[in-house]
Amino acid sequence: MGAAPFEDGLRAVTWQAVVAAATLTVLTTVCSAWRWRVVARALGVDIGLPGAVGAYYRSLFLNSVLPGGVLGDVHRAVTHGRRAGDVARGVRAVAWERLWGQVIQAIVTAVVLLTLPSPVRPVLPYVLAGVVCVAGCAALVARGADRRGRSRLTRAIRALAVDLGGQEAPPRAGTRGRRRGLLAAGVWPRLTLASVLVVAGHTATFVIAARVAGCTAPLGELIALLMVVQTAVAIPLSIGGWGPREGAAAWAFAAAGLGAANGVKAAILYAVLMLAAVSPGAGLLVRDAVRRRRGPGRPGEPTGTDPAPRPMAAARG
Repeated sequence: MGAAPFEDGLRAVTWQAVVAAATLTVLTTVCSAWRWRVVARALGVDIGLPGAVGAYYRSLFLNSVLPGGVLGDVHRAVTHGRRAGDVARGVRAVAWERLWGQVIQAIVTAVVLLTLPSPVRPVLPYVLAGVVCVAGCAALVARGADRRGRSRLTRAIRALAVDLGGQEAPPRAGTRGRRRGLLAAGVWPRLTLASVLVVAGHTATFVIAARVAGCTAPLGELIALLMVVQTAVAIPLSIGGWGPREGAAAWAFAAAGLGAANGVKAAILYAVLMLAAVSPGAGLLVRDAVRRRRGPGRPGEPTGTDPAPRPMAAARG
């Protein structure tokens, strides 16, 4: 296709589209931070919502500019874990938060593709059957490992079961004492609601990018195509999402008869809009670097991911 679709995607950027994308990103970031906070509290490593929003903006920006698309989440997990006094639990909180979001996105995508016309609809039942088979095999392996003894895999499986089911835990610095579990009645509905809102916000942003890029396909068909493209973004073999997203957009739009070049143009425009929308994360990272160069802040001054770190957590950090 040459460089023309990329150039057209860059030229199509308008300030109205940037403002719309930034507004939707604020909403999706708040929902994502809320989801993270719910998971963290369920695992016993609490975090305030303002601090979670700031940390999420940092991670979104890093994910948008670094290879793999997950290094920002690693930074967020380790930073929060250190400030909470439990790095392992902080890492698990972020991992569960991202996994829950990906699972809900996959479910929403499957429902949309089964409902709306799309080029992948005829093969979707076979894909879902394959996913069910893989999940069943994984469950059998996990059950067998749990019966055999205390291997590393067994310990990991039991830790996951505790995170899902919850248990009583003694109070400690930076924790709430009681661990509820992610499948508790007051936890999983909030996680699901937040994840659905995040998927809806990202899809709406992609629809704006496609319309600005000149795509005139019916809204239902367009949403189905964009859900497929968003699934490809989750593949950790990219640089800030670049690569699989454009390839999936080219294939999906071509399969729908809309032209591969138009798919690449829409994907490029979406990437630029999202990079502009998460740019506040770059400002927060610069502010953190300046504070580190100046030394510790004044007593009570918020730093990092927590709006007001506890004395014990701050000392450990």
